[in-house]
Amino acid sequence: MVYVFLADGFEEVEALAPVDILRRAGLSVQTVGIGARTVTGAHGIAVTADVADTAVTLDDMEAVILPGGMPGTKNLEASQTVMTALEKALQKNVWIAAICAAPSILGHKGILRGKRATCYPGFETELYGAEITAEAVVRDGRVLTACGAGAALEFGFQLVRVLCSDEKAAALKEAMRCL
Repeated sequence: MVYVFLADGFEEVEALAPVDILRRAGLSVQTVGIGARTVTGAHGIAVTADVADTAVTLDDMEAVILPGGMPGTKNLEASQTVMTALEKALQKNVWIAAICAAPSILGHKGILRGKRATCYPGFETELYGAEITAEAVVRDGRVLTACGAGAALEFGFQLVRVLCSDEKAAALKEAMRCL
């Protein structure tokens, strides 16, 4: 299961574009609402998550995805469920992905130490120990980071590459007309 955590103030495109792409790839994706099933994005779009954080099990984790946005990133970082998910992901050596401001959460937890990473401009100092790049999407080990809403589709395709295959990602890009 791929878990995508949504907290009030999340960046809608950064969350929902990757969810759409991953589901098109046939992956099992569960959106998790922090504090409630219905969460409101940074631009006032209310989204009903598949499950509230109080009901998530995290037993069959394949990946953890953290969208950015403000104050969504701060709300994710304040969530014990998200912190537990990241710890379990590290223990199980599964994929951890964050986009925009959310890589700062990984930086604060020491997950980016010694890794190449990217983020939304202005959050670089929060990526403790990372080698900062200007790339839109960066993959290093089992960590994937992206720079913002404009990179959300490529972030989703890169997730399909690492969770399925290069061929599946290329076929989806073609089918979705992302040329």
